[in-house]
Amino acid sequence: MMQIIEWLETRISLPGEDETARRQKAISFLPSSSTTVLALIWAIVFFAAGLAALGAILAVYAILTLILTMIPLLRARWAIFAVAAFGITGIVTNVLLHFVAGGFEAGVWFLVWIVILPLSVYLSGARREGVVVLIVALVTLAVALLVESRLTVTQPIPGWLQLSYNGFVLFTGVILLFTWGVYLFQQLDSARARADALLLNILPGPIAARLKRSSTTIADGYDEVTVLFADIVNFTTLSADADPVDVVAFLNALFSDFDELAIRHGLEKIKTIGDAYMVAGGLPTPRPDHCEAVVTFGLDMLAACRQRTAWHGEPVHLRVGINTGPVVAGVIGRHKFIYDLWGDAVNTASRMESNGVQDVIQVTAAVRDRLAGKYEFEARPPIYIKGKGEMVTYLLRPVTSNKIQHTRYEIRVTSDE
Repeated sequence: MMQIIEWLETRISLPGEDETARRQKAISFLPSSSTTVLALIWAIVFFAAGLAALGAILAVYAILTLILTMIPLLRARWAIFAVAAFGITGIVTNVLLHFVAGGFEAGVWFLVWIVILPLSVYLSGARREGVVVLIVALVTLAVALLVESRLTVTQPIPGWLQLSYNGFVLFTGVILLFTWGVYLFQQLDSARARADALLLNILPGPIAARLKRSSTTIADGYDEVTVLFADIVNFTTLSADADPVDVVAFLNALFSDFDELAIRHGLEKIKTIGDAYMVAGGLPTPRPDHCEAVVTFGLDMLAACRQRTAWHGEPVHLRVGINTGPVVAGVIGRHKFIYDLWGDAVNTASRMESNGVQDVIQVTAAVRDRLAGKYEFEARPPIYIKGKGEMVTYLLRPVTSNKIQHTRYEIRVTSDE
């Protein structure tokens, strides 16, 4: 069945139509095409029962529906017109059947289709056309009611035929409306799931939930958060003459590794700016070990870089800076919004990275104090930090198996700029 629907999508859809519109048109093709067969069967039944007028109307209707069904296959741009024409043709046909049978007194429920057809057209994706068909249905129903007193049953319809046709109308109508309803709610659920997934790719889960509940400004203050900035050393120079596809593919692969690490450590990726990566721990849900988690993440970032090479085969080097302190976090923007952080702690973390050392994590005294005894910190000579003045910063090394790693680091400041 799905193969048939996908084939129909390619045949009757127009360039630029979204997935929902294509699928609606394709699915609506199935009941409209089956109508041709069903109308022809009932035409034969009415002819066999001696009701030639009713049989003839249904036979003509079967021919018209066949033509309308073929139109979208031959001219995709006429698909909406065909759907609307199909609805109006069905309404006119069933009103004629109602009149010829003798009105409501005949006991055959031809007019039930007038209720079903406008909704079917509307749910097929023809929104404005569906309203037009509804208006035609209402006008036609009013005419049927007005002329009802003048209609007489000239040829009684056998009871078995009344019961059979009325049962068919009820059965088919219920199945059709139920199927449309199920499809509609599945589309809504699918669209909601896609929207939620996209939202969660942009915002932290608790923030996304708050944004869906209310459109008010989201801004929170946190007493202590650990912020990490990482930047690829000399990336601007390396990528100057590179193929853009190679550059983007490399960044996507490396940052995808970082994304997985952030999820593993329970941290929030805040954003990427060019070749810079920003992550934070301790928000939007506070946690006592935010500093330890961010430092461990930073060490894993360096390990991940050692497993990769750039597009030209050269090794990848990072500068990593970390700071801990109070921040303000919130959502900015109405359309392409972003969850971002502000505060002196954020600016200082950025300075730790930009004034850092290749393949080493540089931290502030606040981080050193939080992690005393868990890592060895090597104090650097005071350096000038923009906006802060002279600062003593620290290079971090892990302590493994209760033995300090005495790896020597060359204190050499590098910069992309």
